[in-house]
Amino acid sequence: MAKQKFDYDLVVIGSGASGSVAADIVASAKWRVAMVENDEIGGETANWSSIPSKALLRAAEVYDDAKVQGPQLGLRSGSIGYNYPSVKAYKDAVLRKSGSKSFESYYKSKGITLLKGHAHFISPHEITIERRHISAAHFLIATGSKPVDGKVQGLDKAPYLTPRTALDVIRPPKTLFIIGAGASGCEFANLFSAFGSKVYIADEAARILPKEDQEVSEAIEHMFRHQRGVTPLTHAKVIRIAKIGLMTAVTFLVGSDEHVVKVDQVLLTAGQEPMVDIGLENAKVEHTKNGVKTDEYLTTSTKHIYAAGNVLGRFMYTHTGVYEGRIVANNLLNPKQLISPDYTAVPRVTFVGPEVASVGLSESDCLKRDLRIRTAVAPLNIIARATIDNVTNGFVKVITDKKGLLLGASIVAPHAGESIHELTLAIQHGLSAANVAGTLHAFPTWSEAIRVACAKIK
Repeated sequence: MAKQKFDYDLVVIGSGASGSVAADIVASAKWRVAMVENDEIGGETANWSSIPSKALLRAAEVYDDAKVQGPQLGLRSGSIGYNYPSVKAYKDAVLRKSGSKSFESYYKSKGITLLKGHAHFISPHEITIERRHISAAHFLIATGSKPVDGKVQGLDKAPYLTPRTALDVIRPPKTLFIIGAGASGCEFANLFSAFGSKVYIADEAARILPKEDQEVSEAIEHMFRHQRGVTPLTHAKVIRIAKIGLMTAVTFLVGSDEHVVKVDQVLLTAGQEPMVDIGLENAKVEHTKNGVKTDEYLTTSTKHIYAAGNVLGRFMYTHTGVYEGRIVANNLLNPKQLISPDYTAVPRVTFVGPEVASVGLSESDCLKRDLRIRTAVAPLNIIARATIDNVTNGFVKVITDKKGLLLGASIVAPHAGESIHELTLAIQHGLSAANVAGTLHAFPTWSEAIRVACAKIK
């Protein structure tokens, strides 16, 4: 613990996943802790990202299942409809239940001082917040990330939605153009198409969900086109948007050919970049526009300053942010027992229908590393759960080395986000496909497809 010459033992800049976890743990050890937040307490995940967006997606899932699957199951669903203000009210109720509005009182009960405003380093041990000077023995930079604009002309003149503002639209737009076909873009395409929007989703990459295995991208693109009426546009570079009457014209290039689509709304999901504009040069903290640099213990180039979460530019996931926040807390409290994050098995989930979940290395990752691998795919339609639930599309894919040790996996299936953790555990602990295949899997469950895929690795 620091000597009293500093205002605080630890100042955490950012109250999102990594910052809040670290502050909570360190404050429990009776350190004097302050947390600085320039926006809503709880950060992006709690207020505008994972929790509210998944609440809307849950409503879309139930509506879509009833409308599409109902008749096939013998259910009368012809008169089903929705009231979008009520759907939005459900999302707001989820936010209240999640406790984001009570964060401030919780942190105060833990003795954590909350400071509202933009933090800016003026020296390695001092920041300013709205002209107030605060000093600390240690800092944790957990400022998160912000959306990038994709260098699209006209964003300053034509209205457009962001992942934050899209959560509060009064009604789904009749037509929507999404710029960026990563996880966030695909989730919004899934959401609004389920409620009847005609959606275009564009990306400069060769396929949607470009970070996933090719089979995953192909499966979701097929679902979008043939079940949702979504139009994926790949190899498409959006160059400008312009307001024309009540519509917005989106101009994009495919090769050298220029195309224009007119829509009611444009949604920008072109990615995220770390928020590093907090005077880091004054604290002698090495960084680039791609994130803050740290050593293996999440210590920056200034040894009493740590960094965690999206600001590192490594992963943009809440669960990695929480994980890194815990590691920083440990290293602050136990300087003689330092630990480092292990990113061997980082699961990721895209909440479309069906869900996409992946962990470990993709096949392209393995090829880039010149690894000799084996792969196996088990289609969902071979297992009883898929027949029972009337699911015809989806699969489990596993990747192993030549000895059969698991390196990576992908699942496209209902509840894939839950199923992936069996394979996450296996990869984390160096298990083989045979180890997983030899484990009893309850019948009839989605996890049987994991057993079948792993059993194909001989």
